[in-house]
Amino acid sequence: MQLLERFDPARREGVPGYIVLIDPDKTGKDAAPQSARMCQDAGADMLFVGGSLLFSNDFDEWVRRVKAAVDIPVILFPGGGYQLSSHADGLLFLSLVSGRNAQFLVGEQVSAAPRVRAAGLDTVAVAYMLIESGTVTSVEFMSGTRPIPSSKPDIAAAHALAAGYLGFDLIYLEAGSGAAASVPDDVITAVTAVSSLPVIVGGGIRTPGEAAAKVRAGASFVVTGTALETERSAERVREFAIAVHGAAAQPS
Repeated sequence: MQLLERFDPARREGVPGYIVLIDPDKTGKDAAPQSARMCQDAGADMLFVGGSLLFSNDFDEWVRRVKAAVDIPVILFPGGGYQLSSHADGLLFLSLVSGRNAQFLVGEQVSAAPRVRAAGLDTVAVAYMLIESGTVTSVEFMSGTRPIPSSKPDIAAAHALAAGYLGFDLIYLEAGSGAAASVPDDVITAVTAVSSLPVIVGGGIRTPGEAAAKVRAGASFVVTGTALETERSAERVREFAIAVHGAAAQPS
């Protein structure tokens, strides 16, 4: 199956997807396979791997071990063009369209493109939109860009429209790792009202109920990472998975 098809709501029969983000800097290569397998068994639909930084040079081996441990897709969610591995099922080819820093709009992508091609990675073009979260997050600091104000859903909607006209495959609304607050529901609703692209929402989502609310607001996929770093138990992952998968049937 092509990577983009895995994000197709029609192919998923309208069931929203639950994704766990694993940061190699916070889960070592010896512990990562077991953690990944536990997430799969507890109901995660995909794994995203990556982080704002990378303190180890074992990334390729780390991804190989995780991929060998699970059957669900392992997708690169890179903090930079150096976070590549041919062992992954694919790559989110991100462009930070909410910012005005050319390095993360297109510069990093141009530098990484030859290596992506050499690795034979399947890619999806992702319009990455950073939303204000109440604190300076890692992605905001590292990218040197200002987020879209959380109180301005119309600005987020305009960016989503532009992403569609520019030919992106997905929209990713990101509050950021360690965000004080998640992407507001009205921002998600405003974006999905003007765009038919699948919408991924992540950052600052701390409870299963909050995850379900993102789906009811219009998210096609919900990502959790930090919320599980202190308690990545099967029970906790299962709670999130059940909340996300069941949210589509709940009233908005």
